[in-house]
Amino acid sequence: MAIIWRTSALAQRHKEIGGELEDWNGMGTAWFYDHTPERAKADYEAVRTKAGLMDVSGLKKVHVVGEHAAQVIDRVTTRNVEKIMPGRSTYASILNDQGKFVDDCIIYRLSVNSWMVVHGTGTGMEQLNTVAAGKNCSVIFDDNLHDMSLQGPVAVDFLAEYVPGIRDLAYFGIIQTKLFGCPVMISRTGYTGERGYEIFCQAKDAVHLWDSILDKGAGLGIVPVQFSTLDLLRTESYLLFYPGDNSETYPFDDETCGDTLWELGLEFTVSPGKTGFIGAENHYAAEGKERFKIYGVMLEGKIPADEGADLLQNGEKVGVVTYGMYSEINNHNVGIARMPVDCAKPGTELTVRNGDGTEIAATAAEMPFYDKDKSIRTAKG
Repeated sequence: MAIIWRTSALAQRHKEIGGELEDWNGMGTAWFYDHTPERAKADYEAVRTKAGLMDVSGLKKVHVVGEHAAQVIDRVTTRNVEKIMPGRSTYASILNDQGKFVDDCIIYRLSVNSWMVVHGTGTGMEQLNTVAAGKNCSVIFDDNLHDMSLQGPVAVDFLAEYVPGIRDLAYFGIIQTKLFGCPVMISRTGYTGERGYEIFCQAKDAVHLWDSILDKGAGLGIVPVQFSTLDLLRTESYLLFYPGDNSETYPFDDETCGDTLWELGLEFTVSPGKTGFIGAENHYAAEGKERFKIYGVMLEGKIPADEGADLLQNGEKVGVVTYGMYSEINNHNVGIARMPVDCAKPGTELTVRNGDGTEIAATAAEMPFYDKDKSIRTAKG
């Protein structure tokens, strides 16, 4: 049973436009404003062609401050944090002692000894607290800090009217500034594959900022989009969602849950040559021993794969499609799948079987399907 113990300051705004607040990470989140396929399509296309505003305050924001803050984060995450300068951030993984993935996060360096780790539904905060014990370091969970995600091609044009220098903010850069009279931190990050920004603010300012962005941005096509839109956007952009793509949702027949970075395709989140992080030895030992691979599938026609659809080869089930989507804009029908290692090669012939028994011809394909070279999300100027 879901237990909602966190409340977004924007909850009333979501309800006013039809939002049904469902639990995500302990917070009532507007998964849907409208359950119709038409709304899902409109919200997806808004982000891909204009810009969408989402409340992603359900992410956990954890301040890590003090003399030993960098040491603590370095032990918990897969990145060499000393390479991160103030005003920069990076994406990282968090593993358990067995070298299995238990969370991902973005590490923000706010100043010399002040950091923020933003993570989802995994055990990142628990690991930070454990490692910080006995050190000159404080780990502070901050639910007053809210996070709005403004994603899409016109996002920079909109913000440029109000935030000097925003066009010069590099991918994964952060800026301390003000927006509509409120103190904010804006980071050039997101979960959509678009050029986008996350706007961090105090809870008391969230409604004012939300209303102002939608009011001032209406002429540019900026609209509120439901949280479920992220599944469509992330699928074609190869952005994994824990635990939705993981063995915690699709367990092994004869093993406990837990996936390696090699299996998930997230080995790039380990800084070259880094040792000493939790699970490091087992992570390196697991290379070449993948039990499956996260890989893409491209389907024929316009019927998308169901969430959890069977993946077949020669009539036998060999894997599962964790999420699928069809895009008229990009003219593709694609999905993220868990499949055997020997199937994870471009062109491998497969079949997707949806819950109603419909079978759809498919082939294995490399991801991402959208913005393959990341030129959109990293664009300058």
